[in-house]
Amino acid sequence: MDHECRHVRSPSDVAGSLRRISYMARVISAALCLCGVVVILALLVPAASGQQRFTGVITDDMCVTGDHSKMRMGANDRECTIACVDAHGSSYVLYDGTDAYNLSDQKTPQKFAGQKVTVTGTLDAKTKTIRVDSIRMTP
Repeated sequence: MDHECRHVRSPSDVAGSLRRISYMARVISAALCLCGVVVILALLVPAASGQQRFTGVITDDMCVTGDHSKMRMGANDRECTIACVDAHGSSYVLYDGTDAYNLSDQKTPQKFAGQKVTVTGTLDAKTKTIRVDSIRMTP
């Protein structure tokens, strides 16, 4: 005669199994959430790593080198820069002594016109445009 061995579980055994399954589900859920956070951070790091600081003078693209003496659109470099942008459709740029960089933000630079600043942002090398995150006076 064959005897089949049957294992009968008591209610406490079933409850213990359910607790273990519930615990494992929480562990797996937490691990998946952690993986999601890691993926999001990995996607954000390359964007942040492109951020740089550029120091130079806020001027306009008509007087790229910041020498406004020939234009005489104002009493000083600041007034001439603002006048070139307002009256002639010029754009604000950052001139670092060698290169002029277009600025994505054309409103904030007005208050720094003709002054030495540090622009924090991301450079698009193809268009020589800085995507401006902030502009601060440089001592």
